[in-house]
Amino acid sequence: MRKILFAATVFFLSLFSFRFFKPNQTIHITEMPSNVSEEMTQKSITIEYITGKFEPKFHANFVQIDRKYADKDSLLLRKETYEAFKKMYAAAEKEGIKLTILSATRNFAYQKGIWERKWANLAPQIADPVARAKNILQFSAMPSTSRHHWGTDIDLDNLSNAYFEKGPGKRIYDWMKKNAAQYGFCQPYTAGRVAGYNEEKWHWTYLPLSKEMTEFAEKNLKEEQISGFNGAETAVKLNIVKNYVLGINHDCY
Repeated sequence: MRKILFAATVFFLSLFSFRFFKPNQTIHITEMPSNVSEEMTQKSITIEYITGKFEPKFHANFVQIDRKYADKDSLLLRKETYEAFKKMYAAAEKEGIKLTILSATRNFAYQKGIWERKWANLAPQIADPVARAKNILQFSAMPSTSRHHWGTDIDLDNLSNAYFEKGPGKRIYDWMKKNAAQYGFCQPYTAGRVAGYNEEKWHWTYLPLSKEMTEFAEKNLKEEQISGFNGAETAVKLNIVKNYVLGINHDCY
């Protein structure tokens, strides 16, 4: 009889808890199984994310960069990238090196604006679409293929290789080559690669995140998925995923 009463009590207490539990209350889980955590990480990287088809300012993993670290307001980065950059900034500052972020996250719409302005400007001089795309691809990515979509990549201090070859610019570049890896950063577009964009001494990627995203792009991103802008049809002809998305410094992949 006592067993029956005990079971009934537990049953009604369960009903009571369910009835009065508020949907917006937070349930704190002290430990999550490793396989669940891994699955959630995998699901957070999607084709939409890789191709920049989302709004970073409304994405939970992105934060705004403080004006102290950038040359303009409203720049955004992944939280992990930003925290690593702040540590690197502080270390560089102690040695008299000033790191300034010029460009950070750029979604599909932003990259489309850059691409289509260049596409239209080059039209009078370069009629052939493939040749025109190749010209733009010296330094600018097609929408859907830019590493800047991911919130892992930054452009620092100046957008000219010549700036980093002498004076203050050379000091910055030499410091980055020596120290950036300690903070997780790598230069994806180095000199001497067999394919891809020209060298960019200003462009650095946060490897702990971008390596996984590069691997996802290798397995899942297809040229046929790249569309929605002028000149998109050249993606297939240029083998854009292999030659540009994956045409990076091997140390960054």
